Amino acid sequence: MNVLGIDTSNQPMSVAIYQDNQLVSELTVNIKRNHSIQLMPAVQQVMEQAGLKPKDLNEVVVAEGPGSFTGIRIGMTTAKTLAWTLNIPIKTVSSLKTLAGQLMYHKGYICPFFDARRGNVYTGLYFANHGQIKTIEADCNIDMEIWLKQLINLEEPILFTSPNGHNFNELIESILGENAILVNHSLNLPRAGILVQLGQDVSSADIHNVNPNYQRMTQAEANWAKQHEEGNSNE
Repeated sequence: MNVLGIDTSNQPMSVAIYQDNQLVSELTVNIKRNHSIQLMPAVQQVMEQAGLKPKDLNEVVVAEGPGSFTGIRIGMTTAKTLAWTLNIPIKTVSSLKTLAGQLMYHKGYICPFFDARRGNVYTGLYFANHGQIKTIEADCNIDMEIWLKQLINLEEPILFTSPNGHNFNELIESILGENAILVNHSLNLPRAGILVQLGQDVSSADIHNVNPNYQRMTQAEANWAKQHEEGNSNE
């Protein structure tokens, strides 16, 4: 069983190959560069390292978001194209759960988040228990201060992890105090190897029904909705 994992939902880009439930090749890059330029060369690299050709793939797992609209679309489009062309199953996993999965062998609450700008974050709440990870609060787009004040009610230590969340560290500590544990360094980067591992517990989806999880409208959707509302008001 040869599985390709793809995550381009945020600035970090990660691709990986699993063979028979073992990670054999992985590439994670955390630089500001267009994923549309670097994704396919990265896929080719990890497949060559694993000694595979496209026809050898049996499944693809892709991070569905939330995160960067453009990044999500690039990864999702690439994964769907491969699945369609090769006639193989496709699975999707939350980008936030993938990030939280880095800490799955911890025991306790994990709060992964991505900066959604203007004080908002894409976030969710998970509970890890020595290799198992459970969703406690579903992924959402919310004002960070409001979110943190909700988390106070847990009265438990919470690990916070984000590849771009340093702007919120002071706020997190000011609200949650000693119950806030800020994760640093490489554990803040989502990895496609974790993505594929989490995908083992997910059912494959109909490729025509696989869609990004943006957690908010894109600008194009917002403009369309505004025009539609204005059109209705003029009737």
